[in-house]
Amino acid sequence: MKSRTKAIFSIPEWEKIPFLVHGFGNKYWRDSDFQDHPILQSFERLYLRQIHSDIVHVVEEVPETTLSGDALLTDRHGLLLVIQTADCLPVLMADPGKKAVAAVHCGWRSMGQELIGKVIRYLEGRFHCDPATLLVALGPCIEKDCYEVGEDVRTVFRQRGLSDDVFFPHPHHRRKYYLDLRAAAKNQLMDGGVKEPHIFMVNRCTYCEEFLFSYRRSRRKEGRMLSFIGKTSS
Repeated sequence: MKSRTKAIFSIPEWEKIPFLVHGFGNKYWRDSDFQDHPILQSFERLYLRQIHSDIVHVVEEVPETTLSGDALLTDRHGLLLVIQTADCLPVLMADPGKKAVAAVHCGWRSMGQELIGKVIRYLEGRFHCDPATLLVALGPCIEKDCYEVGEDVRTVFRQRGLSDDVFFPHPHHRRKYYLDLRAAAKNQLMDGGVKEPHIFMVNRCTYCEEFLFSYRRSRRKEGRMLSFIGKTSS
């Protein structure tokens, strides 16, 4: 079993923010590990029934039932927002001034529905966040050279007026493309007002690296990695 510290990727710059806890778990980090962590064990964990949508939930307390959607936002301490992925892109957001946080599950469907832009607007409207001060971390996902998609996916982006410069022609298959999820997310973040220096990345490919779960690599029901963000009372 890997050690706990090796089971989580974090952003060094974010570790300097006193109120913030965050991490991108790999396949060795399980739900039970939260209960053994000296800091995270005190948090109430919030999971979503993720449905590849543009549905955003602002939470102030633990809901009675599991919410359906693909983004969680809060400014309350003690709530840990958790996203599950196995090729899709986990996106964490934090506003150091307003002390608001968000966790977003981004596959191509949610990206094609401009979920990231919607989350930014919610942070502005509900918590008065300035997009220019938002910090964003993009976690491990399937990377461009491994993520083959069809013409239908590119069409969704085009119909929404989204840039299709994140699609690259497949060298061997007509009407097939490689999609760069991180580049698509970065485009939408910057369109929403996030400053490029405030976007951090964990450049790990789920398809290529065995210590990460990948639905496409396994071609079967796969485990899910847990990415999380929350705020302490300090």
